Amino acid sequence: MTFLRIVLFSLATMFAFTLFANILPQVQSDPPKTEEINESTLDVAGQIAWGQRLFSGRGTCTLCHNDLGRAPDLLQMDLATAFAERIADARYEGEAAGQSGAGAIETYLRESMNAPSAFVVAGFGKKGTNDAESPMPRVDAAPLSLTETETNALIAYLQDLAGEEVTVPLPSAADAQDGADGDGDEAAEEEGPSTSAEDIMDRLGCAGCHDLFGSEADIGPDLAVAAQRLQPEGLRTAILDPNAIIAEGYEADFMPDDYAEQLWVSELNVMIDYLMQLEGAETEQ
Repeated sequence: MTFLRIVLFSLATMFAFTLFANILPQVQSDPPKTEEINESTLDVAGQIAWGQRLFSGRGTCTLCHNDLGRAPDLLQMDLATAFAERIADARYEGEAAGQSGAGAIETYLRESMNAPSAFVVAGFGKKGTNDAESPMPRVDAAPLSLTETETNALIAYLQDLAGEEVTVPLPSAADAQDGADGDGDEAAEEEGPSTSAEDIMDRLGCAGCHDLFGSEADIGPDLAVAAQRLQPEGLRTAILDPNAIIAEGYEADFMPDDYAEQLWVSELNVMIDYLMQLEGAETEQ
C-alpha cells in the first residue's frame, strides 16, 4: 500500500510540473529577424522610410526621445524651429555655427549623432555635468555602430520630419558593396547564435542605457545590482517582459519588449550568465 501511494504521489507530482511548464510562456529559439535593405536602389522616399525604421528600431532613438523627459521628444516638437534655435544658441560652437537652412540642419544632426557632447540641450545633460556631457552614446561607435549610410537615412528622416529639404546623399553601389562585405546582421544570422555576451549586448545596444563595457551610461539601472536582486529567473523575466519588474526610480514602457524575438534562447542564457558574474552580482544562486 505504501509503495502504491509513493507511485501515485510521484505521478501526480510529474503531472503538476508538466502542467505548470506548459502554462509558462515559451521562448522560441528562432533566429532574430533582420531587415534586408538594397541600398543601391533606394530613392529619397525609401531612404526616409528606412531612417524612420532605424529611428524606432536598431537606432534605439525612441528609448530616450519620447515623452518621458529623458531627451527632447523629436516626434512631438517643431523640429525646424528647434534645430534653428539650437544652432543659434550662444553655447553652441559646433560645425553648423553661422550656417542656415537644410544644410546647417544636416551638419547639426550629424554632429549630434557622432559627437553628442559637442552641444547638449539645456536640461538634458548627464547628471552632475552641468549640461556639458550628453548621456547619449555615439551612433557611429559601439554599441550602436551605425554605418554612414544608416546615419544618412536617420538624418533624411529627421530633415523630412522637420519639413526641410533632404540634403544627404543617396547610397551608392559602392556603399551597398561595403555593407555586404562587412560583418552585418545577415552574416550573424547565417552563423547562428553568438556565444559572446559582449557581442550580444552590443547588438541590442544595452550599453546605451546601462553602465556596461565602460559606457558609464546611467539611463537604466545598475545591472550588477539588478542581478544580485533578481537572480537568473528574475533576470530572464526582466529581459523578456521588462514591464513585469520595474526598478525603483525608473519608468515602465522604456525598455524594448521584443527581445524574445531578437534573441536565440542560448543567447539569452549567455546574457544571464554574464550578468550573474558582474562584480557585485555574486550571491547565492
